[in-house]
Amino acid sequence: MPTKHETRQRIEKLRGQIEDLRYRYHVLDDPKVTDDVYESLARELKALEDQYPEFRDAGSPTNRVAGRPLEKFVKVRHDVRMTSLNDIFSVEDLESWEKRIKKLLGAGEDLKAVPAQGGIEYFCELKLDGLSVSLIYEDGVFVQGSTRGDGMVGEDITQNLKTIRAIPLKLRPPYPKFIEVRGEGLMSKKVFRELNEVYAKQGKPLLANTRNAAAGSLRQLDPRLAAERRLDFSAWDISQLKDSKIERFKNLRTHSQKHRLLRELGFRVDPNEKKCATLAEVEQFIGHIGNIRADLPFGTDGVVISVDDLSQQERLGIVGKAPRYMAAYKYPAERATTMVKGVIWNVGRTGVLTPVALFEPTPVAGSTVSKATLHNLDQINRLGLKIGDTVVIQKAGDVIPEVVEAFPKLRTGKEKAIKVPEKCPVCEGKIERRSVGGGSGRPKKMPKAGGQGLSLQDGNRSVAYYCANPRCPAKNRRALQHFVNVLEIYTVGPKILHRFQDEGLISDAADLFTLKKEDIEGLDRFGEKSADNIIRSIQDHCAVALPRFINALGILHVGEQTAEDLAEYFGSLDKLMHASADEINSIENIGGVVAGSVYDYFHHKENIKFIRKLLDNGVRVYHEHKKSGKLTGKTFVITGTLETMSRDEAKMKIKSFGGKITESVSKQTSYVVVGSDPGSKYEKAVKLGIMTLDEAKFLDLLKP
Repeated sequence: MPTKHETRQRIEKLRGQIEDLRYRYHVLDDPKVTDDVYESLARELKALEDQYPEFRDAGSPTNRVAGRPLEKFVKVRHDVRMTSLNDIFSVEDLESWEKRIKKLLGAGEDLKAVPAQGGIEYFCELKLDGLSVSLIYEDGVFVQGSTRGDGMVGEDITQNLKTIRAIPLKLRPPYPKFIEVRGEGLMSKKVFRELNEVYAKQGKPLLANTRNAAAGSLRQLDPRLAAERRLDFSAWDISQLKDSKIERFKNLRTHSQKHRLLRELGFRVDPNEKKCATLAEVEQFIGHIGNIRADLPFGTDGVVISVDDLSQQERLGIVGKAPRYMAAYKYPAERATTMVKGVIWNVGRTGVLTPVALFEPTPVAGSTVSKATLHNLDQINRLGLKIGDTVVIQKAGDVIPEVVEAFPKLRTGKEKAIKVPEKCPVCEGKIERRSVGGGSGRPKKMPKAGGQGLSLQDGNRSVAYYCANPRCPAKNRRALQHFVNVLEIYTVGPKILHRFQDEGLISDAADLFTLKKEDIEGLDRFGEKSADNIIRSIQDHCAVALPRFINALGILHVGEQTAEDLAEYFGSLDKLMHASADEINSIENIGGVVAGSVYDYFHHKENIKFIRKLLDNGVRVYHEHKKSGKLTGKTFVITGTLETMSRDEAKMKIKSFGGKITESVSKQTSYVVVGSDPGSKYEKAVKLGIMTLDEAKFLDLLKP
């Protein structure tokens, strides 16, 4: 019988051996043993750790799947914003991008032969199809993983990320005190095919594509379900690194050096990456990947090109949500031809009818599709499309397929015109033809619908068709989904909502707040625990902030920002409900079309009845009045790039002092904060005589 000391040594050796096998397989692409051997060693380690819990360690490979399913994902605020990328689609776009950055850096004029010394060097890597995530390590141990979210706030998916063997739970030494690594959660094409073969035999729905499969797997509340999907990971950046003692962590000067460090720490990094001295080399790399990407193990729709020098990256900065020093070259969307068999009309939550073309199952962009959106009647008119036409369909990655071209010369004479339905295809209610967009004032209603109906333009306005029945089941179901999504009632997804409707438990979102545990637990596939979770989640969201409540109502043309503007101006639901169209129209950033839509919503008896029902069923709407501060009553517009903080951080600072942010300059604007490379907002401010603040003056204004 081994002693306790010998057992501890065995545990440490097992951990080292398992990590070495993981590193060889995922980082060096050199599998030394089979999965069976890996799992056998892991089982022995777990048995010893269970027998001697005092020897457990947070970085042990046995911690990859642990814990109970979550009730919901917790929000995580990123210390460093997770940016998006500007897309480019041609060599001309690429050269224009280089011209812009060279002008900012003062790096000369020759596009194709920038000398490496003192010029610009580039770093190219694959743009992988997956879910962007952030990993945080403290003292070498993985402590938190999160999604990108909106760039500033994501969701904590730590337990799901731990199931990915390509993600080290403990870094290879020497490691920094703190590091934040960013990369892509992935599913390989091989695993995708194998899982779909299994699902087909089991009669389960098939995975659509590798990107959706990876994203959906990482957003499972039960980490065991994520583990079944056998996901992968590829690191592509270090966003934070804190360690003042180890020399190699202080001397990172290029993006390519970051990648080398990531490998040394135990991460898989794109093996196809390439450092390029000139733009001509970048173009060659793009061409090379384009030729081989169909045979790559992971899906990719492009190449990410970065300025390699980190000091140059810092000088170029970030504009909006995207860095100037990076661009994503996107390969052309994949296309195929097929024949349109028919057109169906889907009804959205606002009642708008969207035409969808149906055709024989057709392979394109790695998946088989049998329908494609036609977007709207404008698109049908542009294509000159008829049922029976041979068409070109296009699909890029997980983008919804669309019809982009028709071949009228291939017609036989049996083709049929596409007609707008006389009645709603779901409820058979009245269809209204409305003029939307452009101009000002409220949407015009034109009662004639059905038949040909393809005169699509009304001046500068487009024409769309709507189901006028407020109780249309299709509208109602989508309105339900929108309501629970905005309120973040994560336990009630679309399938559960549909089930509750089919069982007669609810007819609208207001009925959710009357549900009791016993209403749910008796349903097939619902138990006491799931009923408890659903009821608790609904009750936890009875108190709703006014902006969120307005957004949840699903008013046409009203999104999150407009809802905030309305809430801030009126301060209460009652005042908003009784406001005139002119008063709504007077709010900054709200035009005539939006004002008309809001006014119409609150003057429709069915909508008023729904709101009253929500309130009667226990929903409490509150408005968080802004704290007064030194900037109370002041309105700010920000233009250009700030050096010391992001634009979102500047907005948060202004709001914390009681100030207001708007996106457009007007006579009501108090200050325009001007960063580097300001746009037309600066010129308008000067023209109107609005006070402008450079970054130094702005920071002075923020001082307590």
